[in-house]
Amino acid sequence: MTTPVTTSRLAVELAGLSLQNPLFLASGTAGYGRELDAVLDIDALGGLVTKAVSVEPRHGAPAPRVAEFPAGMLNAVGLANPGVEAVRSEHLPWLAHRVKRARILVNVVGSQVEHFAEVVARLDGVEGIDGFELNVSCPNVRAGGMEFGADPDTLREVVSRARAQTRLPLFTKLSPAVSDIARAASIALEAGSNGLTLINTMPGLLVDVESRKPELGFGSGGMSGSALLPIGVLATWKVWRATKAPIIGAGGIGSATDAVQYLVAGASAFAIGTAALRDPRLPARLVRDLASWCEVRGVASVRELTGTLEWPS
Repeated sequence: MTTPVTTSRLAVELAGLSLQNPLFLASGTAGYGRELDAVLDIDALGGLVTKAVSVEPRHGAPAPRVAEFPAGMLNAVGLANPGVEAVRSEHLPWLAHRVKRARILVNVVGSQVEHFAEVVARLDGVEGIDGFELNVSCPNVRAGGMEFGADPDTLREVVSRARAQTRLPLFTKLSPAVSDIARAASIALEAGSNGLTLINTMPGLLVDVESRKPELGFGSGGMSGSALLPIGVLATWKVWRATKAPIIGAGGIGSATDAVQYLVAGASAFAIGTAALRDPRLPARLVRDLASWCEVRGVASVRELTGTLEWPS
């Protein structure tokens, strides 16, 4: 196991949370932490966002669930998870015992508006949880499958209901496919979100040309990986410029300089996913590389980078 070096140079504040460094493991890529314990010191990172948690267990999408292409990966896991009660009784106690310094955010999903608040209510006060990430990119079954984040009124209701159930920080995770991501971010913040995660995956399709069928069992899926980097950086800049809110930048990060792009565009922290799936030891190296990048350039604190993008006049 390789432990990254953590220094005061990398310490950041995020919606009231003190982080020893700005790196999170993104939701869906690290399970509930235990899966990576043998290869990665989670407690030396900034934090971990758990795999999705829903009210009832979800079996997820049919196999195959993952397909790779040169610039990334397509996945349709279907938010498979054991349900909130199993997560509360089996997974969160392990995290509370094992992780003492890294911050833990629980990713919350639902198929109806009230489900988000119900999960938050059942987990609020559980030891080891530092906040919640609301995945409003999942489909609302009562609205014909429209994403919760795509409708302003629905987005506002999801966040405000969740807000009423906890005093812990809420981060709303938005899809880059919404028509106006800055407006969606503003609505989430007005409804009670303390910060934002930008961005979720982009919808995509890969075709097996021999069978002429989709490569994924579900058909389409969410695109992640390096191809998502410029989309996520632009979304971060748009939202930062409009709101100055705390942002966790996510999408396509595979190196320290990728992470710096998000910070300069307005993020206070960042999350890596697909790149860590390919190489679970990458997060430790990335933290060390970020510290070295700052040291070489005389950056006393990584916080100095946030929102420093010089837009062309």
